[in-house]
Amino acid sequence: MTKSIKMALSLGVAALVVILDQLSKSWIRANPYPMELLPGFLGFVYAEHRGAAFGLLVNQTFLITTTIAILTIIIFLLLRYLSLSTTLTIISAGLIFGGAIGNLIDRLRFSGYVTDFIDIHLWDFFHWYTFNLADAAITVGIFALIYSLYRSGLFRKVYEHDHKTKD
Repeated sequence: MTKSIKMALSLGVAALVVILDQLSKSWIRANPYPMELLPGFLGFVYAEHRGAAFGLLVNQTFLITTTIAILTIIIFLLLRYLSLSTTLTIISAGLIFGGAIGNLIDRLRFSGYVTDFIDIHLWDFFHWYTFNLADAAITVGIFALIYSLYRSGLFRKVYEHDHKTKD
């Protein structure tokens, strides 16, 4: 696969993530009432999230937006200039890039908050943070990237290199 095809695939995945993310957020903003999809487990509930992941840095809009913008540029440069070796690596980079762009669009459009709506819970025993499709894409992309790097033998090579230099 040529470098331009890899870039096109990754950017295509990113564009799809951004489109689906923004459409789903627009839909929930137009339909903000709670909706139970799988009773006791999954629902939709409109939420405005002003922090970073897991409720960190609440109301630190400038810091969060600047950090996301810088990370987005870094991800784009990595996509552009590094030779991503496997299809899984290329897709995972697209998922991460698209998710970052999707949430950055929200933060810029809505004075620092993102629209969240996916609500996972186990009745009253457990409740996960409300999230959106961009968050899900970033999470899946990170795990897929780690798996791809593991399968490539990169972790083994780093481990062996560290042990050779210490001897």
